[in-house]
Amino acid sequence: MDLKAVLIDDEPRGLSSMQKLLQINCPDVIVSGSFTDANEAIEHIRALNPDLIFLDIAMPVKSGFELLNELKGENFEVIFVTAHNQYMVEAFHFSAIDYLLKPVEDNLLIDAVERAKRRIEKNSGNKNIETFLHNLTQKQSPQKMRLCIPSLKGFQVIELDEILYAESSGNYTNLYFSNSKMVCTSKPMHEYEKLLEDAGFVRIHKSVLVNLKHVKEYFRGEGGSVILSNGHELEVSRRKKDLLIEKMKEYYKF
Repeated sequence: MDLKAVLIDDEPRGLSSMQKLLQINCPDVIVSGSFTDANEAIEHIRALNPDLIFLDIAMPVKSGFELLNELKGENFEVIFVTAHNQYMVEAFHFSAIDYLLKPVEDNLLIDAVERAKRRIEKNSGNKNIETFLHNLTQKQSPQKMRLCIPSLKGFQVIELDEILYAESSGNYTNLYFSNSKMVCTSKPMHEYEKLLEDAGFVRIHKSVLVNLKHVKEYFRGEGGSVILSNGHELEVSRRKKDLLIEKMKEYYKF
């Protein structure tokens, strides 16, 4: 599967380096244009409809984020390439958008391109970018961020604060919501645990990850149990009891 790509970086050296890396490692990525000027890049993108954009974040006249805002509605995938790592990592990860730190490592580039291909096949580019731009406005409120999740039918975008808990189901994960809905996602539990650990979620059992926002009561016992906002009760394993109490103290500041 050949991909038509555009490179955008205010440093000509960065453009040259990325083009060489792609030629060596990803020969099926065909570069249709390289730009140091964001406005010229926007015109090119609108005219040629590329599949994939490699985009620098911190550019002097127009940032990568501003460029994406101007291209809302266009259907493409994005891989950010940046020398800065202080940006909101969760915003990238929750939105299923890749970013690469300069100097770019060959294996990380290959992996990012392969993930972009899979998203292109599922036609999820618009959802990912819209989710990402929303999440950038929620830097101080992780629970208000949105999560792009691969489901058995494709991709869905959900609000983090609507998730009650996640339950492992083999290599899949079932997400349960405050509106009584359930979605089966094609990612294993450990990936969600890692992704959501800084957004108010904690593992209370080997197969259950709970959203602390929805924990309304805790009943003591060998491990105990929690009551969620919808009245549902979940068991807490003995091994996870101390972690739950510690995380609840951090989350609710008591």
